[in-house]
Amino acid sequence: MRLRNKTALITGAGAGMGRAASLLFAREGAKVAAVDCAPETGEETVSLIRQAGGEAFFIRADVACPAGAEAMIREAAARWGRLDILFNNAGIVVQGSVEDTSEEEWDRQIDINLKGVFLGCKYAVPVMRAQGGGVIVNMASVAGIIGIRNRAAYSASKGGVIGLTRAVAADHVGDNIRVNCICPGTIETPSLRDRIASAPDPAAARRQYESRQPIGRLGTPEEIAEAALYLASDAAAFMTGNALAIDGGIAEIM
Repeated sequence: MRLRNKTALITGAGAGMGRAASLLFAREGAKVAAVDCAPETGEETVSLIRQAGGEAFFIRADVACPAGAEAMIREAAARWGRLDILFNNAGIVVQGSVEDTSEEEWDRQIDINLKGVFLGCKYAVPVMRAQGGGVIVNMASVAGIIGIRNRAAYSASKGGVIGLTRAVAADHVGDNIRVNCICPGTIETPSLRDRIASAPDPAAARRQYESRQPIGRLGTPEEIAEAALYLASDAAAFMTGNALAIDGGIAEIM
């Protein structure tokens, strides 16, 4: 078990990549604090972990709210006496070019996708430093590497996560805190399935999403969870400040 005796806090744990990571981390021995703004889905993730014999509890929090972010870190650390792993996974996608994106849509994506990561790191670092170290994994995107059409604010927010990850890694390498980020390609999450289903031609929409993956298919939440597990585990002990692309070849081949 790669995370035996470790404690982990995962944001956006109620669905998609966050749920997949929560289940996988628990199977690998971690105690999981599952954070989400939606109690129903967050509690469901906790229930799935417990049914499988793992240990987990739910924290309701808005990661873009400073008080909420501080409280989630404090609660997880108090529950177990330490926090070994923080996975800043929560995020949203709103379509739009710079012309189409409203200020409200811009602010919302920056607040959740980038500020939420900043706040998670801000409040986790002192806890990890005091206990002698820890691991932070941030959710970026291939959109932050190459930019994606009709995703102006999203691409900006995820590019910011990559830069922030490298800066936090540089600042805290001496504190034995490793910080890396994951840059997924297009992943078949519940939210993506909803977008496909609501398109005028769902079959055509799916083909469009698949066609931009050189590997020829969409990724799965479980594949991203495996990448997060690697970065969180001792197998990546010599790795920090890295942006790991798990993207079906978009950034490398396109």
